[in-house]
Amino acid sequence: MPFATAADGTQLYFETMGRGDPLLLISGQGNDHRGWNQIRRDFAAQHEVVVYDHRGTGASDKPESPAYSTRSLAADCIAILDHLHFQRAHVYGVSMGGRICQWLAIEHAHRIGTLIMGCTTPGNAHGVRRPAHVDALMKSGDPARMLDLLVSPQWAKANQPFLVELAAAAIRHPVPPYAKKLHYRASETHNTWDLLPTITAPTLLLHGSEDEVNLSANSHLLAARIPGAKLHIFPGARHGYFWEHRELASRVVLDFLAQHPLPVDIDGGSGAALTS
Repeated sequence: MPFATAADGTQLYFETMGRGDPLLLISGQGNDHRGWNQIRRDFAAQHEVVVYDHRGTGASDKPESPAYSTRSLAADCIAILDHLHFQRAHVYGVSMGGRICQWLAIEHAHRIGTLIMGCTTPGNAHGVRRPAHVDALMKSGDPARMLDLLVSPQWAKANQPFLVELAAAAIRHPVPPYAKKLHYRASETHNTWDLLPTITAPTLLLHGSEDEVNLSANSHLLAARIPGAKLHIFPGARHGYFWEHRELASRVVLDFLAQHPLPVDIDGGSGAALTS
């Protein structure tokens, strides 16, 4: 099994598929790489797609300390890029993954090609908070209770095999209760507001109009703070827009990536690989 080593020694599980400019896919709070299982194939014809398990999830180590933060989780991403010898990569994160993306673009700008963030926020200090009843569900960490917030009942009924496999994977690779709390705290204490205007990477924001987990008003706030950011709202979509509106969402992402290829290095390569 492939692992990268974080600065504190934590082992981070990852997988790759496809060829082309690297694209790192970053999951949300308390989730591992399996949420990208179908979606990553959409990008593999044009990109070398990297998915991984956050610390505390999946096959990665699950340390209880130090406390997790979106900033430190961004450093985990850099450890994976370093392990793969990628000098630069596109990054696409959803929910807490989008918050992690913000730190990548702020503190590791030279490593980031494009910045794509779905259903995320700038943090509670300046963002629009979710309703209290939704926050209670988030704290519970129970995927079954969250499903209605992610997708419509019609889509859930039509995609039972996918959802059953996700549920089975969650049973096989449980997230310990302490790790769920660490993820929740990392997400809830995120705050990049003052630094968002320093982001220079081409930025795309995606959001479902009916998202109650992270209200879509947050993407409007991010778009106003990040220079040149583009915003795409999916009418009627919930927090899992990338599942329910997969065909359109993946096409929007691919079109954006095609407009911003990684720079070509002096030797004519893509500039993606680090020299050893």
